[in-house]
Amino acid sequence: AFHNSNLSANADALRTRKNFDVSARRHMVATSSSLSEDGDDKISVRGGGDGEVVDGNAELSDDQEHTSPPRPEPEPTAGVTQNTTAVDLEVQNQPLAVTPQKSTASQVQIRSWPCGDDLDKKTHQNRSPMHRKLCHQSTRRRCGSILDQPDEKYAAVAGQAAANQIFTSSFWLTSFLPSVTATIVAKEYAKGSEEGVQDSICQALAIGTLIAIVGSALVLTQSETLLGGVLKSGAPAREFARPYLLIRGFAFLPSLISLIGFSAFRGTMDTVTPLKISLFANLLNAVLDPILIFKAKMGVTGAALATLGAELLSAVIFVRMMLKRNMIVKSKLFRRPQLQQLVPLLKGGAALQLRNVALNLAFLAVTRVTQSIDNTGVAASAHAMAIQTFQIGGIVLLALSTVAQFVVPSEMVEKVNEETGETTGGLLAARATVDRLMSWGLILGCMLGFLQVALIPLLAKASPIEEVRHAARIPSLLASLYQCVNGLVFIGEGVMVGTGSFLQLSMSTIVATLGILLALNKLPPIYGLTGVWMSFGVFNGLRLLGVLIHQRVSGPLIRRKIEA
Repeated sequence: AFHNSNLSANADALRTRKNFDVSARRHMVATSSSLSEDGDDKISVRGGGDGEVVDGNAELSDDQEHTSPPRPEPEPTAGVTQNTTAVDLEVQNQPLAVTPQKSTASQVQIRSWPCGDDLDKKTHQNRSPMHRKLCHQSTRRRCGSILDQPDEKYAAVAGQAAANQIFTSSFWLTSFLPSVTATIVAKEYAKGSEEGVQDSICQALAIGTLIAIVGSALVLTQSETLLGGVLKSGAPAREFARPYLLIRGFAFLPSLISLIGFSAFRGTMDTVTPLKISLFANLLNAVLDPILIFKAKMGVTGAALATLGAELLSAVIFVRMMLKRNMIVKSKLFRRPQLQQLVPLLKGGAALQLRNVALNLAFLAVTRVTQSIDNTGVAASAHAMAIQTFQIGGIVLLALSTVAQFVVPSEMVEKVNEETGETTGGLLAARATVDRLMSWGLILGCMLGFLQVALIPLLAKASPIEEVRHAARIPSLLASLYQCVNGLVFIGEGVMVGTGSFLQLSMSTIVATLGILLALNKLPPIYGLTGVWMSFGVFNGLRLLGVLIHQRVSGPLIRRKIEA
């Protein structure tokens, strides 16, 4: 029954319905009474506006329909006249609440745990291509390190690992563009704005080109200084690291173009095309590696040239595909960027830049501590093996993190189907999507962690050197157990990127970096390489805390902000 409730009646409809069907109202009240006995005491009156009565017909919401026949009820005490604007009905003195339904998007009922519904299928469809792409990248990196290892033993592997970390850190300090680009493109694509998609990608490519030129110049002119940050003067690995780093220095621009192209396709919900491009480029790299390393007898230098060739090919294909699909146009590529269009890119980029600085400072500190444990390169090689162990499960979780970066912002935009008039998306739908992704992160993280523990004896055979296998045993075990936490961390940080919470993500990473730097100062002198991986536990534990704060206290998708 409705007690002292005022419904905003549709005046025009009521004027045209002078002889309002009171029996229809009695049927609704009787059905509502039956519902209240089953514990569901809410009904919804739907129509053209919030709680409106359209054409004199009041309907129950879909989840409150009841098949029980109506029971006889007394005549309602409130009359309905031509100018009625409030309806007072009374049944068994039991009040029934009116819940206006603003849009279909606000009526989201999605389970938090995986249940095989459309959301799970969508997540799997987007995750699988991302997973395969990351597998290709991991295989390419591992291919070079395995091929080098039998001939040059410790020094070559340690030198390649050190140079690769320097390039990666230098590159990612300037490559905040892909994450921001994917988020902006996803929002523009969800709105159906082709111009917005083109502007976002072209602006990112223009800025990326300038950044890549500066980055390449830094690596090519300051290679000795950069190597000194992770390798001691006179270290055997240094002679192998130097040529590798110089060749990789030319890869700044093609690598950045490939990542922006990859992010652009991601934002348009196309994960298959970048997978095919990545597969082709990595196959080329796999073919060139043995040819240049062994037949041409170029060693680590050959591995660097093979990687550079693959990245150049990938960049060319991405540009051609984006031109073909009208995602970019030549006129906009060479047009001077407009400040108004650059603001979202620069605002998000500046915040992510803080995160990249903190993140890569942590990784460089890990590399330096690992290289300083011994001069033989055993610890560095064992660390590289533990990293490879981590990547078995990490690539699956990173794939889900990447999916979150473009699925969540796309879901935040309400979309209306022009044919059916159905509204989908919105903040509640995005919140439900986040809950499901986090559940998948926890489940997959635990499953992958235990799988890696079982595979450690098999993975140890990847190295022919007994000292390396022995040193990598405990770090590999820790890397496996950390996956339970990593599943939540990676996906949670992907959600933070997707919601545009760049500054909060950066602050969380800075705090975690301070934690790992402190741990690296205390633990490795006591526990050696195991202490380095214990420090990783501190690092990811603090990142998890930042994710929980974002999702429960301060993020844009917490329920109290949505309902406000």
